[in-house]
Amino acid sequence: MRARDLAVDYETVSVNSDAMDAARLMADHKLPGLLVLDEHGEPMAILPASQMIKILVPAYVVEDPTLAAVVDEKHADRLCQALVGRRVGDCLSSKADPPPIADPDDTALEVAALMARVRSPLVAVATKDKAGTHLLGVITASHLLHELLGAGGTSSSS
Repeated sequence: MRARDLAVDYETVSVNSDAMDAARLMADHKLPGLLVLDEHGEPMAILPASQMIKILVPAYVVEDPTLAAVVDEKHADRLCQALVGRRVGDCLSSKADPPPIADPDDTALEVAALMARVRSPLVAVATKDKAGTHLLGVITASHLLHELLGAGGTSSSS
């Protein structure tokens, strides 16, 4: 099976999209992350859901997790205010690498190796030419795992 066969439509956001909308998109669709596109519609980064959560948690709680136990629910409900007025680009880690991009002709094993090497929950599938990068879809780790397990056709039982 080739990457083009595994690729599915997937939610993307622009670097200029509203961060709160992006967080709601992740939450509503239970996504491990979002593919972030630059101003030209080309894959730029992956915004993991864990990064959005990190933005919501005050720095003093990250530094001292015991403080989380003393924050009451009223204050916890205000955590999402940290996203108000922010763009997706503001939420990307300064160490964010470009997203892994598989060629449409890559095999499932090549995609798996890429995903494992960069430890990404998703891989973009795209063609590249002089005009730029053209996104065909995305392969998520869970979808790839499903396909790989299904391809073996075996299951173990105790």
